Amino acid sequence: MRTPLSVVIGAGGTGGHIYPGLALAEALRRAVPDAVISFVGTTRGLEGKLIPGAGYHLHTVDMIPFDPSLGAKRYLLPAALLKSGAQCRAILKTQRAQVAVGMGGYPSAPVIVGARMAGLPSLIHESNAVPGRANQFAARLTSNIAVAFDRSRAHLAGGQDAITTGMPIAASLASLDRTALRTEARRALGVPPGARLVLVNGGSLGAARLTAAAIGLAGRWRERADVHLLIKTGPAQLEDTQRQLAHLPGARAVPYLDRMDLAYAAADLVVCRAGSATVAELAATGVPAVLVPYPHAPGDHQTHNARVLSDAGAGLLVPDAETTAFRLAALIEPLLADPARLAAMSGAADPGNHARAADLLAARVLELASYPTSYTREYAA
Repeated sequence: MRTPLSVVIGAGGTGGHIYPGLALAEALRRAVPDAVISFVGTTRGLEGKLIPGAGYHLHTVDMIPFDPSLGAKRYLLPAALLKSGAQCRAILKTQRAQVAVGMGGYPSAPVIVGARMAGLPSLIHESNAVPGRANQFAARLTSNIAVAFDRSRAHLAGGQDAITTGMPIAASLASLDRTALRTEARRALGVPPGARLVLVNGGSLGAARLTAAAIGLAGRWRERADVHLLIKTGPAQLEDTQRQLAHLPGARAVPYLDRMDLAYAAADLVVCRAGSATVAELAATGVPAVLVPYPHAPGDHQTHNARVLSDAGAGLLVPDAETTAFRLAALIEPLLADPARLAAMSGAADPGNHARAADLLAARVLELASYPTSYTREYAA
């Protein structure tokens, strides 16, 4: 009798780690429909909502961030790692896991520690161009490393042997045909006929800087019927943003977007942070972008992520401190008036392996689990 495939994935904190983990879980389920997939996280981040909401079980452990700003509490990190690693070892044993996967971020490190304690194979995936502290640590505990961007190899122990899988993205984005979906998407999002749509996306929690600049743009464009703004604020800023937009008919605020495929298909331009998942989605779908890296990201990794697109000519990079309605208008208005330039930016995006990254990563997981299928043979090439 065949032993069911069991994989435990560490992913938590922000959507940038959770959504790729969910994309990997989807790919594993496509390969092995009866696979048992569960997640490890903490009680602090978005995983408590997103992972159960996607239909997966979430185990929580007592881990703290790899963050120097914790002050004296940072000295508790070794003890927290040992405790949460032991908790993960017990979880792996209970789940009869064959492989443990860490998707980066502090909630994933204990999974790799637990796998080392249990003698199980493990794999980490680094999503950013410059790795975070958790994966810099975890890379010393496993020889199996996958990266989204080649440039992150130099920052990881053993990075020279890493495989470049790209960034796992949702299947709906991996197969997105923007042209085919555009009419339906614009109708679903309430974009007026003939208007250009500028999507302002502050990430899973929103971004106050981007929202404030977008409100300023809405005021500047109040008399324009040819431009429409869709502002993803995050839940915390929604009510105040809607109040400020009440008399500006060309703009609408939403707390989140359930269908990013519709948002990308409808948008002519995106103004956004430069988290690794967002950069991969833009590269895979070819949506032109103005990228505003979060200035306090560890190692300034969002700036390095953004340069993946800006260096290719697929996006424009604007420092957070310079992001005002006036500055954005100076960039966006000429772009909206120049469809050929927008098309050139779209064509300059390098989709890389992002559209098939979840499958590539799943194939590596199955290989580590000694679980050969036609799927692993297909994606091993």
